[in-house]
Amino acid sequence: MSLPASVSSWLLVLLCAVSGAYCLGRVGRSGGAGSREAGAEALMGFGMAVMAVPAGFGEGWRAPVLGVVFCGAALHAGWLLRGGIHHAHHLVGSLSMVYMAFMPGSGHGAGRHGAGLPLVTGALLLYYAGYVVLGGSRLVTAGATGVAGVTGRDPLADDGHDGGPAEVIRACRLAMGTGMLAMLLAM
Repeated sequence: MSLPASVSSWLLVLLCAVSGAYCLGRVGRSGGAGSREAGAEALMGFGMAVMAVPAGFGEGWRAPVLGVVFCGAALHAGWLLRGGIHHAHHLVGSLSMVYMAFMPGSGHGAGRHGAGLPLVTGALLLYYAGYVVLGGSRLVTAGATGVAGVTGRDPLADDGHDGGPAEVIRACRLAMGTGMLAMLLAM
């Protein structure tokens, strides 16, 4: 049984908006770097929700606004790379949003134009598929054994010190990674 495209698009909008709202709530509860990271995740969640809205709603303004917002977010993430590689995921996510905003035929339900899968789309699909599988396995492992001890800073691992329970934060990140994967698959 499959859902109509508009229903699945609206479910993706809901998933991304709820993830963005949770991350926005974390901004106030976390401090310093945790607040910046939660803010970046909130922006990503809300941006993904706007992008996932089915075709026919806000077509004229959506791509330019998302392009400007996520170009700025990519510059910010690139600046934060000075502090460590763990900001690379935010850079990839922001650049992915810019790419999807301006990709011809990227409106949800628009279908593919042209033959074959563009190289960038394929690379992003591989990245997000790996991110989702790795994040899901770590979420299951952490749930079974408590918070897993990981050496170094890991963007998928979290000790809950940035404003929420570690498993919920991981689940939120996993939901947004899954949403990004779904949007890329729809292109």
